[in-house]
Amino acid sequence: MSSLLPTTIEPSNALNCDSERLEYAPTFYHCYALSDRELTRRTGNRSHTFINILDDDSLLNIFYLCRPLLLDEGEENPSHFLEGGNWDRERWWYKFTQVCRRWRYLILGSASHLGLSLVCTRGTPVAMMLVNSPPLPIIIDHLGKDRDITSEDNAGVMLALQCRHRVRRIRLRFPFASLQKLIAAIDWEFPKLEYLYIGPTPSTHDSGLKLLDTFRAPHLRHLVLRGFALPISCRFFTTSVNHDLVTLSLQDVHKSAYFSPSHLLERLFDMSQLETLGITFQRRDFGTQLPHMPVMADVTLPKLRWFAFGGGSAYLEALLPRMRAPILEKLQLLFIHQPFFSVPCLHNFMRTTETIGLTSVKFCFHLSGVSVWGYPHEGARSETFYLRVGCEDLSKQVASVVQIFRVLGTVISVVDHLTLEFMRYPLSPTANNRADAAEWRNLLRLFNNVKTLHIDDDFREQISGALVLDDGESPMDLLPELKVLKYTTIRVPCYNFHAFTDARRSTGRPVNLVHC
Repeated sequence: MSSLLPTTIEPSNALNCDSERLEYAPTFYHCYALSDRELTRRTGNRSHTFINILDDDSLLNIFYLCRPLLLDEGEENPSHFLEGGNWDRERWWYKFTQVCRRWRYLILGSASHLGLSLVCTRGTPVAMMLVNSPPLPIIIDHLGKDRDITSEDNAGVMLALQCRHRVRRIRLRFPFASLQKLIAAIDWEFPKLEYLYIGPTPSTHDSGLKLLDTFRAPHLRHLVLRGFALPISCRFFTTSVNHDLVTLSLQDVHKSAYFSPSHLLERLFDMSQLETLGITFQRRDFGTQLPHMPVMADVTLPKLRWFAFGGGSAYLEALLPRMRAPILEKLQLLFIHQPFFSVPCLHNFMRTTETIGLTSVKFCFHLSGVSVWGYPHEGARSETFYLRVGCEDLSKQVASVVQIFRVLGTVISVVDHLTLEFMRYPLSPTANNRADAAEWRNLLRLFNNVKTLHIDDDFREQISGALVLDDGESPMDLLPELKVLKYTTIRVPCYNFHAFTDARRSTGRPVNLVHC
C-alpha cells in the first residue's frame, strides 16, 4: 500500500497494535461498542485503554456501522437525490487504514463485506491508485459544474473506464464537447455497472448526446441521462436496460429523439421495480392533439414513488390513464409556454394514488412562470406535489393554475393552509404584473376548506381587492372556513383587509388578522 491513501502508514513504520492507544483514532472511539465502565474493568486503568482488547469480529462490526449514508436523511433537493448523493463519502475507510497495520489488513481483507470502492474524482492520481491498490470496485465521480475537465482528470477517467469489469458507478457532467469524447469511451459491456448519470453543463448546444450501440450494462439499476438524442425504442433500451431498473430519468430528451406515450408504456411494461421515473422533453411546442394510441393493457408500477414529467399536456393526457402507481409519494409536472389548458386525467390519477396527500399548498408567481408546491401537512420539509407553468403574464399564470386545479376537485378539498407568494423582481417591462379581482376570486374559491391564508407583502393590494365582495354577495361565499389571515410585510401594518374581516365578524365567523 502506498499512494492510494494519503499519508498511509507503511508496514515498516506501523505502530505496534499491542501498544497503540485509542487517542490515535478519536473519531473511531465514539463508535466504540464498549462502555467506559467495561473498558476500565478489563484494563484496570481507564487512562491506559488499549485498542487490541477488541477482537477482529468486534472491530469489523464497528467498521461496518461507520459506513456513511450517501444521501442525508430527509434530503430535499431533487437534483441531489437523482445524482445519488455524496459519493465522496465512499472514501470513508481511507483514514481508518492509516491507523495501524492491523486495521488496514482487517479492512482490506473484508472489502466485499464493507462495500469498499476506489473513487476516481477530480485530482485523483488514477494511474498510481490502480497500480498500488487492491482490485476493488471503481467509482468514477466527476460532476463538474462550471468548469471543464482538465487533461490530467480526462486521462484518469479514460484509464478507469478501461477497467470496465470493475466500474460500479459513473457520474459525468461537463461541457458538451468534453462529455461526448468521454461517452465515446463507454463502450462494450460494463458487467458490474449499477449507476450511470451523464449530462452536459448548461449550454446553448443543441446537438443531442449519444451512447455507442456497443454499450451494455446488464446490471444497471439507476439510469439518469440529460440532453441525449436517445429514443426509448433504440437498441440500448431494448437490450441494456434490465427489468430490475430502480431509477429511470430521461431529462431534456432531444427533439430528434421524441417518443410517443405508447412507446414509453411499452418500455415501462416490464419495469416493475421502478421507484423513480422522470421524463422531460426539450421540445415544448407539442400540439394539443396526439395521434390515436393503439389499444394496450394498462401498465402498473407497484413500487413507483416519484414521477416527474415535463412536456405537453396532451402527452400527459394520453399517458396517465394507462399508468397505475398505487404508492406514489411525489408527483412533479412541468409545462412551458402552454397557458390556458386543462389536464382532466390528473384527478383520477391522483385520487387512485392514496399516498399523495395535500393539506398545504403554496403558489409562487415569478418572472418566468408560476410554481406550486403541495405538502402533506403544514411545515412538511418535502412536497408531494409540484407544478410549474411557464409564462410571464401574471393574469395568464392565475388563469392557468385555476384551469388545472379546477379538475382536481376532491384532491384539494382537504387543503387547509394556502400561501400566495410574489417574486417578480426585477419587474419585466413587457409582462403584465397584475391580475384582476375576479381572477383571484376564481383561484380562492377552489379552496373552500382553507383555514389559514398567508399572503406575501406584494400581493396585499391585489388580494385585499379580491376579498371585497360585490353588493349582494355574502361574506361566507369566499373562504367560508377561514380563521387566520396572515400577511408578511417589512412596512408598517396596513388596513387593506379590514373591510373583509369586519364583514366576517358581522356574520359571527371572525377572521384573525396576523401581521408576521
